Amino acid sequence: MSPAPYDTDDDASASRARQAANPDPAVGGIAADRLRSIIERVERLEEEKKAIADDVRDVYAEAKASGYDVKALRTVVRLRKLDANERKEQEAILETYLHALGML
Repeated sequence: MSPAPYDTDDDASASRARQAANPDPAVGGIAADRLRSIIERVERLEEEKKAIADDVRDVYAEAKASGYDVKALRTVVRLRKLDANERKEQEAILETYLHALGML
């Protein structure tokens, strides 16, 4: 049984060597510069997203240090994202479940 084409590490290495020796800006119909630009933009946005997540974590830590209940704060933030009707619907469902479980 013979290996499929481009199924070995040697084939991949040879392909990378050919590309490095002759960097065609449109390999396989893909504009390399455009692709690189897209990838770099996504990477920058991922870095920004991580930085923002770190900032949010810091704010919650500050709130906790001030005596606030972080779990309750997260719930308030989540509920504020909902429109009033959606929020009322969720609260009604929660109340129904709590009542059914004898928790009210």
